Amino acid sequence: MKTYHQKPSEVQRNWLLVDADNQVVGRLATQIATLLRGKHKPTYTPSLDGGDFVIVINAEKIKITGRKADQKVYYRHSGYPGGIKATPYKMMLTKHPDRILRIAVKGMVPKNRMGRRLMTKLRIYAGSKHPHAAQQPIAWTPR
Repeated sequence: MKTYHQKPSEVQRNWLLVDADNQVVGRLATQIATLLRGKHKPTYTPSLDGGDFVIVINAEKIKITGRKADQKVYYRHSGYPGGIKATPYKMMLTKHPDRILRIAVKGMVPKNRMGRRLMTKLRIYAGSKHPHAAQQPIAWTPR
């Protein structure tokens, strides 16, 4: 038997709608990364971007386990000496709830060109409304 390798012209991309209401961040992020990468399809090819577009709604209603709500801190650096910035989880949830999930998913995709391209197919919205009705997204329930 020969191993099947999908060609870029054979890729079928769907739009999937994921509701993050009352979901745990890490568990949801792993499933979103799988959808973006295309590992849920029988035509999965590791060297090819064969995944689907993912729309996440209700990112502000996401939850986190344990004492992470009090202890978790997000760091970023400007590149200059002393330019580190720290944002606690609770502040990030109130100001930018979409970034929490985006950072979690970004850590689960490949750290190369393909990973950056996969992240462009992820759309995250804090509320329940999204502007992608024309794409007719299919509702997807996390397992």
